[in-house]
Amino acid sequence: MKPTTITKCLAGALALGAAFASASTLASPEEDREAFVKYYAAKLPNVKFEDYVYGALALDAGSKAQYDAIMEFPPFDSQVEAGRKMWETPLKSGKKYADCLPNGGKNIAGNYPMFDEAKGKVVTLHDAINDCRIANGEEAYKLNDMKNLGTLTAYMRTLSDGMRMNIKVDGPKALEAFNDGKKTFFSRKGQLNFACASCHVQNGGNYLRSELISPALGHAVHWPVFRGGDTLVTLQQRYTGCFSQVRAVPPPQGSTTMNNLEYFHSYISNGLPLKASVFRK
Repeated sequence: MKPTTITKCLAGALALGAAFASASTLASPEEDREAFVKYYAAKLPNVKFEDYVYGALALDAGSKAQYDAIMEFPPFDSQVEAGRKMWETPLKSGKKYADCLPNGGKNIAGNYPMFDEAKGKVVTLHDAINDCRIANGEEAYKLNDMKNLGTLTAYMRTLSDGMRMNIKVDGPKALEAFNDGKKTFFSRKGQLNFACASCHVQNGGNYLRSELISPALGHAVHWPVFRGGDTLVTLQQRYTGCFSQVRAVPPPQGSTTMNNLEYFHSYISNGLPLKASVFRK
């Protein structure tokens, strides 16, 4: 059967089985991204493109007002300040993080994840930080180390606030990684037989039980977030939670599956501004 485009996957109330069939589509990454934008523009016509950075908050004026009030005096400012001190503390080599990251670490977060041709794989922002540490005589942080890696990243992302997401998919190996991430996004999994798309495409903007489900568009622009005001959570930790909620075994954080999923997921938010260190309930 001839592969269909992701546009057909997103159009209307197709069964997710048909959606998954399009995960091996011949559509280009940009065609995929444009299809997502057009789909949500039709489904949620009152939501401006720029407002997708707020996730489900863009769909609920009351919740958005509460968020705005919290962000006037964020309860996590001290943690972001701790990240700044880590950023400015010399490593064992005497260099600082700004010395071994592109552009001194400013306005680069929106370029990650990126496909590293030399390594032959997707590299996340956390990977870049750990590569910097290793090159300067330090041990890599564990990916679930929110006290160190999470806090440092929370500050570092503020250096890219307002930068437009700008993920590149150049070359056949990068495209293969992108399509692998797309396959994971549309694949049903777990005892509940849900895919990422089940909630965040088909039901984006709808309520499931008491939860207003956020659209996939804009998901990747604000991590790590402070859930409840003080608990740092990364995007891949959120993936882990989603896998567990549908009763599937999560791939390890930092694995090829997780990194490729983040690569695809981030690309579809290209053009949206990054908004670092934000509150989520």
